[in-house]
Amino acid sequence: MIDDLNHWMMTEGRCSGDPLKVAAQYCAKLIEAGVPLWRANISQRFANPLLLAWGVVWTPDGTEIYEITHARMLTADYVGSGFEYIFDKQQPLHKSLRDLDPATEHLSYLEFAEAGGTDYYATLLDYGDRSQHGCTFTTRSTQGFSPQHLEMIEATKTGLAAALEPMTMRKSSKSLLRTYLGDGPSEAVWNGTIRRGERTTVSAVVMFSDLRGFTALSDSSSEDDVFDALDGYFDVVVQSVEERGGDVLKFMGDGILSIFPIQTPADQNLQCQNAALAANGVLIGLAALNERRFGAGKPPLDVGISINSGQVSYGNIGSPGRLDFTVLGGAVNLASRIEGLTKTIGHRVLATTIVAKASPEHFTACGSHHVRGIAEPIDIFNLVDPDRQNDKNSG
Repeated sequence: MIDDLNHWMMTEGRCSGDPLKVAAQYCAKLIEAGVPLWRANISQRFANPLLLAWGVVWTPDGTEIYEITHARMLTADYVGSGFEYIFDKQQPLHKSLRDLDPATEHLSYLEFAEAGGTDYYATLLDYGDRSQHGCTFTTRSTQGFSPQHLEMIEATKTGLAAALEPMTMRKSSKSLLRTYLGDGPSEAVWNGTIRRGERTTVSAVVMFSDLRGFTALSDSSSEDDVFDALDGYFDVVVQSVEERGGDVLKFMGDGILSIFPIQTPADQNLQCQNAALAANGVLIGLAALNERRFGAGKPPLDVGISINSGQVSYGNIGSPGRLDFTVLGGAVNLASRIEGLTKTIGHRVLATTIVAKASPEHFTACGSHHVRGIAEPIDIFNLVDPDRQNDKNSG
């Protein structure tokens, strides 16, 4: 059985690209061999500044994938757990779940025991790049795991690692690209469609946001306070954009360029409305952030946002050995210049005519204004006050 399972993992399992299938097959074959599995958790570490790990949890009722952020490493979920033990001690952990002391045992052991678990085993998976990952196994058998059961788990780890390692590498690479490039561009780069000098042109609603007073904040605050302010501001903008189906393409200092792609002409009005709602969400989120900052004795943050619609092109530029992802186009340039008007017009969110006409309930006219690089003044519209929008929505 061991040789057959390892062979399947190294051949069909490795080529399947499906971690759910691999985990289900692995656990099913162990059960066929007599290992009384009730639950298995196979955790894989990410190479990603935001995400720490992903994994697969198998039970007789089904199999599911999860992800873990770096912040969770500092919580009680990890500290004192079986995963912490095996990474820290560099050795497996075999632990009975009977007669546990609620005052001293990790919450996960108590939860497994409460659900009927009797025995627990955690062990390391070693990959070819010398990275280490972990897996845990729980049983409800009254006899627990025997030494023979644990020997079978250890003997089949090589096959399991062989099957999951390429999936982990691909998932890490894709998540890293998405972290820095956003959904659409990262997919294009992964597929090899954006090489040096190539570009992709799409119709989109463009939203450009800029943190006001950033230079003064940088001059008057410590580096820790500046990074804390940027992280809070970025969190607010990215969350609001992504909640409305937008894609954050690029961070430019304290500026953020986002798009809401227009796949068909029928999407124009919808994406203009989504951009307006995203901008509104930024203002609401920033107000909540400033309340927390006020409580911590920190100065409030303010933002300028512009929304335009048109064609944008993105791609990789640079030398043969060093590339940078960039976004270009008239729609982007105009959005950037209109954002600069937020300082003089007195409204934090401004939009062009094409956006305001597609989303009239969200904007009101605020006159014609000169924009750098354009000979004639253009009509500018400002976002309706968030409180008034909330009143409309609640009515």
